[in-house]
Amino acid sequence: MVSLIYCAAIEGVQANIIEVEAYISPGLPAFSIVGLADTAVKESRDRVFAALKNSGYIFPTQKITVNLAPADTKKEGGAFDLPIALAILACNGAIKKENLSNFCAIGELALNGQLRRIRGALPISLSLRNTGKELIVPFANRQEASVIKEVKVYPFKNLTQVVDFINGQDICQPFVYKPDEQKSNPLNDLDFEDVKGQFGARRAAEISAAGFHNMIMSGPPGAGKTMIALRMPAILPPMNFEESIETTKIWSVAGKSFSGGLITDRPFRSPHHTTSCVALAGGGQIPKPGEVSLAHNGILFLDEFAEFRRDSLEILRQPLEDASITISRAKSVLTFPAAFMLVAAMNPCPCGHFGDPLKQCVCSQVQIQRYQNKISGPLLDRIDLHVNVNALKIAELTSSAKPAESSQAIRERVIKARKIQAERFVNLNIHSNAKMHSKQIKQYCQTDDKAKQALSRAIEKLKLSARAYDRILKVSRTIADLDNSEIIKAVHIAEAVQYRFFESSNSRL
Repeated sequence: MVSLIYCAAIEGVQANIIEVEAYISPGLPAFSIVGLADTAVKESRDRVFAALKNSGYIFPTQKITVNLAPADTKKEGGAFDLPIALAILACNGAIKKENLSNFCAIGELALNGQLRRIRGALPISLSLRNTGKELIVPFANRQEASVIKEVKVYPFKNLTQVVDFINGQDICQPFVYKPDEQKSNPLNDLDFEDVKGQFGARRAAEISAAGFHNMIMSGPPGAGKTMIALRMPAILPPMNFEESIETTKIWSVAGKSFSGGLITDRPFRSPHHTTSCVALAGGGQIPKPGEVSLAHNGILFLDEFAEFRRDSLEILRQPLEDASITISRAKSVLTFPAAFMLVAAMNPCPCGHFGDPLKQCVCSQVQIQRYQNKISGPLLDRIDLHVNVNALKIAELTSSAKPAESSQAIRERVIKARKIQAERFVNLNIHSNAKMHSKQIKQYCQTDDKAKQALSRAIEKLKLSARAYDRILKVSRTIADLDNSEIIKAVHIAEAVQYRFFESSNSRL
C-alpha cells in the first residue's frame, strides 16, 4: 500500500512542494529513502524508527521505501522526519491514508517523539498560499508559519498529538498569529541626542536614512563614528508588511533566531573585520545567506572598514549595484536578496590621526597611501556619502548645553521624505532615491540652471566618474525631498558635492 503526504524543500529563500510517498512491501526488513536526499534526510531513518517506537507505535518489520518527489530537487535538513513518520504510519494502518492528502507536514523528530523547530517555516507557508493545503508544524514554529493568514497552521509538540489530530481524535483549531508577542529592537533605545557635536555627520546620517544611501565615515578614533552608526536604526522608517516578509524569509532560511513570527525592526548587522568572504557573501556546499543578505532592508555596518580583507570588500560591489548577490557552487546557483544600506567607518591612516588638528600623525606618506588604497576606487564610487568626522574639542565634550536633536525628531523628517519617494515611485519596483536607475534619474532629478552649472563645475574640478555623477544627483534629490522641494536647487547640489569627501580632500593621497 502506498501513502502520500506533502512536505517542502528550501531552495534559496523559496520553498518547493515535495511529495513524500511511503510503500511497505514483503521482504527482509529494510528502510530506504530515495529522491536526491542529503545525509541529514537519510539519517531520518534512525530518528523516525526511535520516535515511532518511543511513541508507542509499531514499526513495520518489512521493506520500507520512501520516495521524495520530484527526484531532481535537492532535499536537506530534518524537516522531512515528521512527514516520513506519518506516511509510514498511514501504510501501517495507524492513520487513515485518505486523511493525509490535504496536509503538508514539517518537523524534526527527537528520539522520544518530540517535535523540534526547523528553519524555513515562513517560506514553506508562503508556498502553500494558493494550494488549499493545511500546514502541520512544530510548536516552536507556530508564530512564523501563521504569518500567512491564507494558510491554516496547526502546531504540535510531539508525534502523538499529530496522529491524534489527523485521526480526528483530538480537535485542534488553526493557530492565529499574534504580533503583540514581538519585542522591540534594543538598538532603537539608542538616541541621537546622546551624540555631542558632529552636526555634519548627524546631517549625513539623516540624508542617508531618508534616501537609503550608502555612507562611509572617516575620522580619528573616538570621534563618534560608531556611536552615530549604532543610532541610525532609530531614525529609519518602519518596514511595511512586504519588507518584513522578505527579511523574515531570509532569517528563517538561515536558521537565525528572532522574537515573534515576523521581523518588524530593520536589521542591523555588524560583522567583525576578520569575517571571511563566505560569511559576508553567503555560501557553503548548499549556499546559505550571508551578512549582506541578513541585512536586507536594513543596515550593514562595517567598522574598521580598511581592516577587512580586500577580497571581502570587493564582494560588496555586486549587491551594492544590483541589491542581490549570486552564489555559484558546483551543485547549485542561487541568488539571495541583498538590498541593504552600507554604513562604513574607518580611520584615515594606521595610527588614526592623519588630518587631526588635535594630535599629530606618526605615519609616513607611504603608510597612509597604502592604508587608504585598501578601499578601491570602484567600491568608493558605489558609496553615496563620504563623511569626514573630526575629533571633538574639549569644549564640546564638557559642554552642558541643551542636548542635541532627538532620534524621534529626525525620524519624523525621514518618514516624511520617504513618503514623498513612495508617491514618486508608486508604479515602479523601487522604494527610495538610492535605487533609481539612469532612466529614473533623468525623469525625477530635475535641476534649475544654477544647479546645473554648480554640478558641471564640481564634476570638472573633482574629475568625478559617471557613477559619481549619478550618485550626486540621487543624494541631491533626497536633500531636496527633506527640503520639500520638487526642483533640485544649487544649494542641494552644493551639499551633495560636499559628501564626496574622498574626491574633494587630500585624504586620498
